[in-house]
Amino acid sequence: MNNQQRIELLAPAGSYEAFEAAIGAGADAVYVGGAAFGARAYAQNFNREELLQAIDTAHIHGKKLYLTVNTLLKNRELKEQLFEYLVPYYEAGLDAVIVQDMGVFRFIKRNFPGMHLHASTQMTITGPAGIKFLEEQGADRVVAARELSLEELSAMHQASPIEIEAFIHGALCYSYSGQCLMSSLFGGRSGNRGRCAQPCRLSYQTSPDGKKIQGKAELCPLSLKDICTIDMLPEIIEAGVVSLKIEGRMKQPRYTAGVTGIYRKYLDLYLKNGREGYRVKEEDRRFLLDIFNRGGSCGGYFKQHNGPSMMAFTNEKKTGAIEPEIKKRKEKINGNFILFPGSPAILEICCGDIRVSASAGEVQYAIHQPMEEARIRAQMKKLGNTEFQWDRLDIQMGEQIFVPVKVLNEVRREALSRLRDALTKVWKREIKNTSCEVIDMAGTSPIKKEKQEKLPVYVSCESPEQAEVLWKNREIQGMYLPYDAMERCMAMGLADDLELYLSLPHMTRGRAPEGYFAQAEKWLQEGMKGFFVRNLEAYGMVREMGYAEKCIIDASLYTWNDEAVDFWRKQGILRDTIPLELNQKELLHRDNSGSEMLIYGYLPLMISAQCVQKNLYRCNGREGMSFLKDRYEKVFSSVCFCNPWKFKNTDNGRNCYNIIYNSIPFALLKEKQGVQALGVQSLRLSFTIETPGEVSEILTEFLDVYFKGREPAQREYTRGHFKRGAE
Repeated sequence: MNNQQRIELLAPAGSYEAFEAAIGAGADAVYVGGAAFGARAYAQNFNREELLQAIDTAHIHGKKLYLTVNTLLKNRELKEQLFEYLVPYYEAGLDAVIVQDMGVFRFIKRNFPGMHLHASTQMTITGPAGIKFLEEQGADRVVAARELSLEELSAMHQASPIEIEAFIHGALCYSYSGQCLMSSLFGGRSGNRGRCAQPCRLSYQTSPDGKKIQGKAELCPLSLKDICTIDMLPEIIEAGVVSLKIEGRMKQPRYTAGVTGIYRKYLDLYLKNGREGYRVKEEDRRFLLDIFNRGGSCGGYFKQHNGPSMMAFTNEKKTGAIEPEIKKRKEKINGNFILFPGSPAILEICCGDIRVSASAGEVQYAIHQPMEEARIRAQMKKLGNTEFQWDRLDIQMGEQIFVPVKVLNEVRREALSRLRDALTKVWKREIKNTSCEVIDMAGTSPIKKEKQEKLPVYVSCESPEQAEVLWKNREIQGMYLPYDAMERCMAMGLADDLELYLSLPHMTRGRAPEGYFAQAEKWLQEGMKGFFVRNLEAYGMVREMGYAEKCIIDASLYTWNDEAVDFWRKQGILRDTIPLELNQKELLHRDNSGSEMLIYGYLPLMISAQCVQKNLYRCNGREGMSFLKDRYEKVFSSVCFCNPWKFKNTDNGRNCYNIIYNSIPFALLKEKQGVQALGVQSLRLSFTIETPGEVSEILTEFLDVYFKGREPAQREYTRGHFKRGAE
């Protein structure tokens, strides 16, 4: 490739010691978490002083430092904390922030105009339309979803000039990053807040039909092996990836040093010799396996879509008897030390093209015993824990001189301090605003909401059979339908009486099937109202067609704060969906006037490229369900979406996915008054795994409660986070 020298090896650091280990092992850049807003809340992370020191140290060595701000922020956090948190790092020259929240993205873009913005893997960017959309918003880099193939990365690279970063080593999440609510709904520890409790690593019993439970109790059917791509680095780079990312901010410094060192070795080998000269030694493969593994390692998703060979089926963590060396990187400096009686001690230092000098005290005539050059040199070579080491130190001195050791130390410290300042000066910034500019739609106190007694109700479903039950009830305002159900509804002329929206896949990969959007445009002309989108790639596709103003976005396109609400409002969408992880009190601080609220549905715990059916039994290519049972006897449905587009000529299995749904449905029946007080635009019921009979019964019950004031039936429901909220 033409830009080989731009390839970056990006290492993780959960502590300052790990940062030094990464730099010492050859990382070109390091990503770290600060005291707040990072997706590894349980790592040691950096305090303010450590982070400022790390920024300067990275720049002294010609390296970069990126800060994770890759969680979802609540209104008060964004408006009252984020600006002051980032100011010192911005002024120190922080190279980039890694961001998940589009509200945070826009806030930083506006208030810190010199800061580079990297779109986190938590944004779930899966294709060309998504990366082009983020390019237009001002992103400098996209961290691609871990599930993408080499071909998909290449397509993104061809579509946009912005940088692509991809994970090459470390842990793999079972879910698409940013699309997991399992830890949040199980125990309130949200992965979107950096507090994932990793319930996917636990054991579950399984069943292919929901009847007979199979498998050993200790089986971990959702636990993946770690990824190791040392053998395919050339292919990853040639697909267009410019930043090779190692996962592991929760790992120890020796892990960081060992893994970074091996990848540095082979990246340099490729940059020097190209693909033809690229050979990996078996001892280095073994080293990476010994330093840490879960049931072995795999090549990730670069060359396969899913499969049991990628699964650990255990949470046992294995390490070999190795102790990687931690090296501290030192920059070579040259010096000239001038010592003549009656003059100050003068030390001149150069590092590359940078030259500084410092003076201190006064050189004296020796009354008794003069100082020898060897003693002076030994004292001046004490550079301690600094970033420097002497390459050459010339000493020019008169005869019969005496210099107090205090003066020697003082001039050395002052010269090194000036050198450090000179080396980092180019990175420093001045912030013009003393306070931040915020979008103030809701303020920091609850907004006065207009209570509406009868809000319009919409329904979504996953099958034509469910849709057939739903369209018979004319109390609903509209329906969100997959392609096969929309085909039936449009043929029956239902667009004359109902608002109909075409539901795009939960996870959008690759191009839409030929003819899909052409038919959608015909339906728009015949009365279909628009599109229901659940990810940035799907939104980008619709936007490129010119129909952004006909989009409704689901809760998976997160709008936790008013900055995010306003961002999407300015895109021209019809409405967003109320976040599932904010509680009632937090929602009162949010502008809900253009939002729809889910009041019923089996909430998706995970969306995964993996398939429980395929990994544990076999792939039958048919859309169905398998089941997981946890230690509390709760049963979770894992639904196969073999044909995500629900279209006749879809290549089944090419971009299939699973959704694991919660064991009991979410419902806000007794909370009717609280829902109405939020000032939302509309309500929605989401039907997924229910039978047509259950769909009819549940819809009637909700309409009776919300429209007719009747008492709800006694059913087993969860209120999700409506009362408790997420950490």
